[in-house]
Amino acid sequence: MGTVSDAAILVFAKAPLPGRAKTRLIPRLGEAGAARLQARLTARTLRTARATGFAAVELHATPSRTHGLFAFYGKSLHVEIKKQQGRDLGERMHNALARALRRHRPVILVGTDCPELTAADLRRAARLLCGGCDAVLAPAEDGGYALIGLRKVSAELFSGIVWGGPDVYAQTAKKLARTGYRWRALRTVWDLDRPADLERYASLRLRSRRSS
Repeated sequence: MGTVSDAAILVFAKAPLPGRAKTRLIPRLGEAGAARLQARLTARTLRTARATGFAAVELHATPSRTHGLFAFYGKSLHVEIKKQQGRDLGERMHNALARALRRHRPVILVGTDCPELTAADLRRAARLLCGGCDAVLAPAEDGGYALIGLRKVSAELFSGIVWGGPDVYAQTAKKLARTGYRWRALRTVWDLDRPADLERYASLRLRSRRSS
């Protein structure tokens, strides 16, 4: 079944390329500003993952693993850098989780769009998985999910879903029930995707500085 300290965290991240990162925020931040935000969110997520003390942290990059910032993260944060493999997000997530579950158990996958996720959230997910759950999800306010943790993986969980749509979490919950997974939900969190989210992000960063 594995223990909490055996867990692995997979961080899915887009390269911070101007014009291709955080595109919905480009009207507010500009292409370069949106790319800088993507870089900051990636660094924050990796530091949060490292703070758990889990066995492994992997950065799964798209469209390429060779961006200079990824190489820096790999060395400074002792993170293994891999390229996402698959035709769509669902296939890429399934492939990454299936490979990681051959070496680690449990495995938790997160994106970089949810700065609200904490190391405590990740550790709780791992405890639930080690305590008998087959899956854990962290629902997001926009209808998606910010985290999925698994002890076993099925391609069914990632097929036939419109990624980025408003019912990704609901569809996944139905698939978990249909396939007989024992699963739990964590607290609902918010993604940083829209201009209105920037104010919440600024407030979160201010609270983090005050508490550090």
